[in-house]
Amino acid sequence: MSVAAEHNKAEYSPTGEPHVAPDYQGAPMSKSLTPGGHPINDDLIAVASSHRKIANPLPSGAYGFATTTLLLSFYNLHVAGIETPNGVLTISIMFGGLAQLLAGLWEFASGNTFGATLFVSYGCFWWGYSIIQIPFFGLTGTYDGQPNIYSAQGLAAAELDNAVGLFLWIWFGITTVCELFTFAMLAAHAYTGNASFEKAGGGLGVATAFVAYYVGTASFLTKNTSYFTLPVGDLSVKD
Repeated sequence: MSVAAEHNKAEYSPTGEPHVAPDYQGAPMSKSLTPGGHPINDDLIAVASSHRKIANPLPSGAYGFATTTLLLSFYNLHVAGIETPNGVLTISIMFGGLAQLLAGLWEFASGNTFGATLFVSYGCFWWGYSIIQIPFFGLTGTYDGQPNIYSAQGLAAAELDNAVGLFLWIWFGITTVCELFTFAMLAAHAYTGNASFEKAGGGLGVATAFVAYYVGTASFLTKNTSYFTLPVGDLSVKD
């Protein structure tokens, strides 16, 4: 029997009994199968790990989402007296947009449909939000009939606010799947101009960002790569 065949026979024993084999660094690594024949995995790096050919993209995607959300939420809370959110564009275009999109594409290659859908969607969201804020694209100016020129006192100012509010409400619908409500508060603020909604959205955004930071950090602090891990519950395959 070849070495490869012997390895496969040992690692994927149909009995479901754990098999201890050395990993690439020579440390013991437990492998076993569920009653349904799936490899038992119990960490965030495990999704499609049995055939993963690339590094885990989840941390970079989660950090891109968390960092962009945190900065915009600080602006919505008017931290340091800042009320104009355009300073988020450098991060929303590159880290929140490009980095998340790339992470999502790598998640597709890893076989993680949820992670791929989430990161690609929110990467495109941050690009879309950035385009609204950049005068070059003329989206704000068109509401006053003059491309690249917009006045908050213009005749179509309310229409612009409603358009941005609708944009955020649609994304709130997508985000509800993930049980996040930041966009609902920001959309309500865009419609009503009530500062309380803006601050509520900012506060929820800060909380959301730290949850994303936690998940991203937990995804690479695994038993095989770190002296300690962060609790994330049971993520093993269920039959």
